[in-house]
Amino acid sequence: MALVPSDRLERGDLVFDVYDEGPVGADVFVLLHGWPADASCWAEVSRHLVRRGHRVVALDQRGYSPGARPSGRRAYRMSELVADVLALLDRLGSAPIHLVGHDWGGAVAWAVASSHPERLATVSVLSTPHPRALARSLASSPQVLRSGYVAFFQLPVVPEALLLAGGGAVARRVLERSGLDSERAATYVRRMREPGALSASLAWYRAIPLDLGPGAGEITVPALYVWSTGDSALGRRAAELTADHVSGPYRFEVLEGVSHWIPEEVPDTVAELLDDHAGRARRPLRPGSP
Repeated sequence: MALVPSDRLERGDLVFDVYDEGPVGADVFVLLHGWPADASCWAEVSRHLVRRGHRVVALDQRGYSPGARPSGRRAYRMSELVADVLALLDRLGSAPIHLVGHDWGGAVAWAVASSHPERLATVSVLSTPHPRALARSLASSPQVLRSGYVAFFQLPVVPEALLLAGGGAVARRVLERSGLDSERAATYVRRMREPGALSASLAWYRAIPLDLGPGAGEITVPALYVWSTGDSALGRRAAELTADHVSGPYRFEVLEGVSHWIPEEVPDTVAELLDDHAGRARRPLRPGSP
């Protein structure tokens, strides 16, 4: 199922493609994709959520929407990524929403939940541990080896040349070896080959050294974190440490044998977890209860 842009979000001189499905007036789930995907990664998750009576809104984020590819890494600092999401929430009205993120979208979701908890009913993150948990795991697990690609992506020019070699054949192999199906890999690589698209997406990594502040802090809103044992980029130690940075109701789910590409691989499971998490948030839980 492909998503077709149904709206646009303007922020300054940037224009984002927005995907909006489901009944107006229903609970709203805002879905944030990661690298190197786009909102299409949520297509099947969206279908399942809409069938359950929810409204689903996703956008091709900064660097991915053709009208929102500013130059320079400073334009991709976390503060800008968070501001994009807040602009979307402003468009949706004052009611708290259910924010969901995968991969880099998960990092943005943690940051929004930490800095603007009043805007959210729940936060749900797939794959990406809380950033402080990830930082702690670098010194206490093999995570530093798993994260080697992050340093590589910060190099100028070289990552683009390598990933797009052979018409993107290298990028396709990398994605497929990490567990992404070949059809999706080809789709994402086609997007990467658009003028400026890959460099814009890599600017998220290149902006990391500019975000030297404390990053996401304590999470007080009801939080769901989903990690998969087949994730080649993010290990168990950081996943387990994430609980230390959530003081609100928290649920940690482990998907056995699933790769990093959780939304694409098990969309029905994701939708079920999100639907259940939203329902639990309407019935307040004790902090840390399952």
